[in-house]
Amino acid sequence: MPEEINELHEQAERAREHPDLAPITLTMAVLAVLVAAVSLLGHRTHTEEIILQNKVTDQWAYYQAKNIRRHTDELFADLTTVVASKDAEGVAKLQEKYRAEADRYKDEQKELDKEARATERETELARRKADRFDLSEVFLEIALVITSITLLSGRRMFWHLGLFMAAAGVLVAASAWIVR
Repeated sequence: MPEEINELHEQAERAREHPDLAPITLTMAVLAVLVAAVSLLGHRTHTEEIILQNKVTDQWAYYQAKNIRRHTDELFADLTTVVASKDAEGVAKLQEKYRAEADRYKDEQKELDKEARATERETELARRKADRFDLSEVFLEIALVITSITLLSGRRMFWHLGLFMAAAGVLVAASAWIVR
């Protein structure tokens, strides 16, 4: 980024000598600000995606822990049916307790599954938005480079092409807010 600022400063100096280049240098300054803003939005969205992915991982780990507990309780309940005991009523209570626990874990798992899948969808949305910001950044950087060629070549065709690329970059960035 410091190189871009130095480059803009040098180009501003040249613009004093050639007032007809002022719109081009102004365009370049605006493009540099847009690149910085879109880059920041992209980084923040990627960070959100990573945080959400970690949350999904935690939710599935919790789901798996409940699954292990459920299977363990089902195993104990099944074992009570084959164990000989003098206290049949006590064994029946124990079996009922473990079956109830297994059923509770099964119900909790359904809710955990729903939450994890919703967070996965949210993570995917964040990824798609971040991809849009990344693509927008590419368009805006290309626009900045193409526009700077105008200063070297003196041909306004590059400025117009740069403006076209900048418009594409802005549209792609704006589309991040309508991604579903």
